[in-house]
Amino acid sequence: MRVEETKLAGCFIIHDTVFEDSRGYFFESFNKQKFDALTGTDITFVQDNQSKSTRGVLRGLHFQKGEHSQAKLVRVLEGSVLDVAVDLRKDSPTFGQYEAVELTSINHLQFFIPRGFGHGFVVLSETATFFYKCDNFYNKESDGGLIYNDPSININWRIDTSELSLSEKDKLQPSLEQIKDTLYFK
Repeated sequence: MRVEETKLAGCFIIHDTVFEDSRGYFFESFNKQKFDALTGTDITFVQDNQSKSTRGVLRGLHFQKGEHSQAKLVRVLEGSVLDVAVDLRKDSPTFGQYEAVELTSINHLQFFIPRGFGHGFVVLSETATFFYKCDNFYNKESDGGLIYNDPSININWRIDTSELSLSEKDKLQPSLEQIKDTLYFK
């Protein structure tokens, strides 16, 4: 396992050691001791989630506020997505900036997103199966979101907007300007 730091403090791209031969491949997708040592964290994941989506589906940008905020370790089991984290920590020097990583079933990359970030992804392949671990349980009352096309963040989703498919909820999310004074993470 190799950990690559990003421009957003606390966000890491995880490069797993993949062993391949004529039968297929094997890799250790998570080892708490190695992960904590390489990232300088002490994470205990408590919930796993998985979704399957078709090309152009954009899920996000989502976050949990307050004591229910979540760190996530995300990866793709099948297909390809562009995964995006937006720094929503008000005191961070990279507040309002984003990091985007293409996660595929071929590159086996994982992306660690700490608490205090908005998160979303768009499917670039015909279909994709997305898997992620969370270090806190989902709480409906703490659910928060940010509009995917906020001009102040200017995310390049690498897909034509005519191909995007969003939930009604995600189409109506507020801008960063509208929520910046209400952001609180624990």
